[in-house]
Amino acid sequence: MFASAPDQVIVVRITASKPGSISFTANLRGERNQTHSNYATDYFRMDPYGNDGLILTGKSADYMGIEGKLRYEARIKAAPEGGSMKTDDVNLIIENANSVTLYFAAATNFVNYKDVSADQHQRVTDYFKAIENKNYKTILESAVADYKKYFDRVSLQLSSTANSFLPTPERVKKIQTEPDPSMAALSYQFGRYLMISSSRPGTEPANLQGIWNDNMNPAWDSKYTTNINTEMNYWPVESGNLSECAEPLVRMIKELTDQGSQVAREHYGARGWVFHQNTDLWRVAAPMDGPTWGTFTVGGAWLCTHIWEHYEYTRDKDFLKETYPLIEGSVQFFMDFLVPHPNGKWLVTNPSTSPENFPDGGGNKPYFDEVTAGFREGTTICAGSSIDMQILYDLFGYYIEASEILGKEDVFVQQVKTAREKLVPPQIGKDGSLQEWADDWKSLEKNHRHFSHMYGLYPGKVLYEKRTPALIEAYKKVLEERGDASTGFSRAWKMALWARLGDGNRSNKIYKGYLKEQCCVSMFALCGRSLQVDGSFGVTAAVTEMLMQSHDGFIKLLPALPDEWSDGEFKGLCARGGFELDFAWKNKQVTQLKILSKAGEPCRIEFKTGMKISSNGKVVSFKKTPDNKIEFKTGKGAVYLIE
Repeated sequence: MFASAPDQVIVVRITASKPGSISFTANLRGERNQTHSNYATDYFRMDPYGNDGLILTGKSADYMGIEGKLRYEARIKAAPEGGSMKTDDVNLIIENANSVTLYFAAATNFVNYKDVSADQHQRVTDYFKAIENKNYKTILESAVADYKKYFDRVSLQLSSTANSFLPTPERVKKIQTEPDPSMAALSYQFGRYLMISSSRPGTEPANLQGIWNDNMNPAWDSKYTTNINTEMNYWPVESGNLSECAEPLVRMIKELTDQGSQVAREHYGARGWVFHQNTDLWRVAAPMDGPTWGTFTVGGAWLCTHIWEHYEYTRDKDFLKETYPLIEGSVQFFMDFLVPHPNGKWLVTNPSTSPENFPDGGGNKPYFDEVTAGFREGTTICAGSSIDMQILYDLFGYYIEASEILGKEDVFVQQVKTAREKLVPPQIGKDGSLQEWADDWKSLEKNHRHFSHMYGLYPGKVLYEKRTPALIEAYKKVLEERGDASTGFSRAWKMALWARLGDGNRSNKIYKGYLKEQCCVSMFALCGRSLQVDGSFGVTAAVTEMLMQSHDGFIKLLPALPDEWSDGEFKGLCARGGFELDFAWKNKQVTQLKILSKAGEPCRIEFKTGMKISSNGKVVSFKKTPDNKIEFKTGKGAVYLIE
């Protein structure tokens, strides 16, 4: 069984060792949700489609007297070899066949968030027409070739042990006490597989379940939760050499500015656009799910940092010019939204929240926590939460830099520069840990799953840039207090945070716990008991961060290498600045490095004694910078070998 992206069909091939031994009844089933959600099917109909297929049609539910607008069609067609085939009212019946190939296609009338005018029947008809003269082998070869053009760009080899060849459940059990480094390579590539399979140019972005959901009312509605989860899905897209797979996310950001600008104007009386913590297929941008979640105003701002990341990895100025208005619109909103803190020194967001965490600030009321399935007391409403300040510090910085690159510096840019320096800086509380709120409050939940106030360490930059010995200890104290155990996405985040702090052994320890407690046998991550793909993507990003970092203005190799990963090879990995890397290491020492320059910009890497750089067989001169890096000029498309 496989799904073909180029032919848009799912193919099932059934064979047997003896002729005439395959008999079965197939049917297509719709699902009607008894709770009558407006996401559920209102009706469906199953019918035969000729003598070799079945068809299922339906529509979305009516809601409050408004007819459901989404229409869908699914169709299956059989191609048996030998035996007989027929259909009755709802079944496809195969008897005594030698082999059977089933082709399945489906479509809706959805065009985009404001257009459902497509013809779902014609779409399915076109899919089947396109494969009329193709057979199973041809479609399979095309699907594999299409997949490989993405997947084969990157390879990661970590040491194999005897356990590496065992079934996955046994590997997961044994890795807790015996090394199996190649398991991490498998997890790394699984995340890339998910990205290739769920986020292609022209599709929707990967949501909380990616595209792997079979429920009419799935966990969290299979939406886009942007207080960490959607962003985590796309953490590995650029470094994993899958840059074009970010297109659906960028398109969603553009579409969010439609309602986002209305919300900014009508809800806040502000310019620009704003988006909160949750959206769906229809690109809603207003606050939802009550004030404790809805007051997260920086969801759109966080998404905009992914636009800058795409530029950082590609150095595509045309892309930056095209998307600059999106970043500027977000900045405009917050320039209007920020208000002075009572101390007269700072600017803060108000109202504000630190996602899904509840400080012990007094006057708390009970609320129901969906993840822990219990009632607790708390309130999230505050002013100037740490994550707000960190996201805006990064966003304003990216906007200032983009303005300089595009020659758009003006009075407004100067105002943004001034405002940026007034955002609440990182605060250390009385207990020595990094504060999650502007006030020195403590979390009601000791081991809370979110690390919102650590955004600026990873995936952001501000905490890393502002690091001091005292702050580094404050970061570590937060991580120690929260512990290593949690949901899938939380463990992936912890892996990346410890990697930024240079502790690969701790990251590896958390990875093993993730495999044991928050990862399915199929390698999908879990959030509690629910499948959720963000953790799988997050692990891919974290493995990258353990083996290469490029956020600090230079390339650093093996910055958080676990002791168990002493030997390995990484090929095709991308770094900021438009570079693609192949490198190998033995006994924890880099033995070979090849750098491909895609943009022709100067390359800076961490200096290692005795390094020699050559291009086309000639030694290239380089300079050693005061911060113990080496820098050399590169030509676009040139390959540099470093020994």
